Amino acid sequence: MRYPRLNTSIPRETYAFLVARLLNAMGSAFIWPLTTIYVHNVLLGNYAEAGWVLFGQSLAGGIGQFAGGAAYQRLGPTRLIVGSLALTAMAQWSLMLAHTFPVYALCIACNSFLISATQPALNAFVGNRWKAHSARLFNTMYVMTNIGIAVGTALAGVIASISFTLTFFLNGVLTWSFAIFMWRFFRRIKPDPDDAAVNALPQMGASGWQLLRNYRVYALLGGGMLALSLALAAWNSGVAPYLNQTGHQPDAYSVLWTVNGTLILVGQPVTNWIKRRVTKTPTAQLVLSSALYAVAFAGMALLHRAYPALVAGMVVATFGEMLNAPTVPELVTRMTGPHAAFYLGLVGAIGNVGSLLGPVLFGHLFDLAGISPILWVATGACALATVAYAGYARTVKPVMAPELNARHPRRRWSRNGEEQSFPK
Repeated sequence: MRYPRLNTSIPRETYAFLVARLLNAMGSAFIWPLTTIYVHNVLLGNYAEAGWVLFGQSLAGGIGQFAGGAAYQRLGPTRLIVGSLALTAMAQWSLMLAHTFPVYALCIACNSFLISATQPALNAFVGNRWKAHSARLFNTMYVMTNIGIAVGTALAGVIASISFTLTFFLNGVLTWSFAIFMWRFFRRIKPDPDDAAVNALPQMGASGWQLLRNYRVYALLGGGMLALSLALAAWNSGVAPYLNQTGHQPDAYSVLWTVNGTLILVGQPVTNWIKRRVTKTPTAQLVLSSALYAVAFAGMALLHRAYPALVAGMVVATFGEMLNAPTVPELVTRMTGPHAAFYLGLVGAIGNVGSLLGPVLFGHLFDLAGISPILWVATGACALATVAYAGYARTVKPVMAPELNARHPRRRWSRNGEEQSFPK
């Protein structure tokens, strides 16, 4: 069975956007790795207070995603994205004046809310502006973001050792620069005549309540993301304290994330082959991604006493991440068209619940019974995500084929969502 080659090119006008995205991700990574250290060492708070700051940061981020998605149609991409980025820069600069715990907690929550509000808007803009290239673009954005985070976290400690004030200032400068770039970018771009609008699912109206009633777009997808984000908390709240408890060097945990970042860069040919030859549809990519996560956590639950098993688990989990992270925005924008920002914000907010619950649940489990039950709970959560994603694939299957055929005229999907071959 032969398949046509995929068109992997991306529009030239996106090059500067992708570089700006990388720099913005690098700037954002200046803050979040240092929150606990700043609260404890500078504000002289305890680790419990630092935990509450992180909780508030995560909660504000979830609310920001939903609010940004809901406001997209009313404000439009230019005002929402540029305005949120400009306000984010001001919130980051305000951290230079946050010399007490309550003020810092409020400023960091505002920063998280504002930067999160831009994410569904940016993803919806990319998915609807360059429809024919959305899959490639979302994957490239994912890779560029991870490069920025890797560079940013590496520089964060160096800059913070000089001055935390300098860290906050540079973070604000990069965000403000991204806001100016996006403002000029929106003024410069022109409509793309090759991108005709496609509505895969009939929308029930423009009001938020009517969009919420269209639950098949987001319910199972958001449930799968919630379960996965809960499971992923096992790294910070299970694996990290376990390595510390068993006498490993501090860099043992950072090595795992070095493996993660390296694989995201060098493993793209493998995931591209999987997408082309194995999964073939976005929904199948989600099912396989959660299954890989489940295999990773199950393997670590059985063999976690050996450090190489944790490294192997990170390798498998990273391939699951690469199949999941860029696929969700691609799929949502495909399915929902002009309402993509609303549903992206809603799905992101639902998934964020797992990030809120995971550290609390796993922190108590670790104190009670160590790492083993944490890894088994994470495995079960990934299995639930697999079931949810499989249910989602079945729910949207009848409308995926005509939508995919409209977006990719050189490829054909049947009504059951499987790609068909062309005659030789």
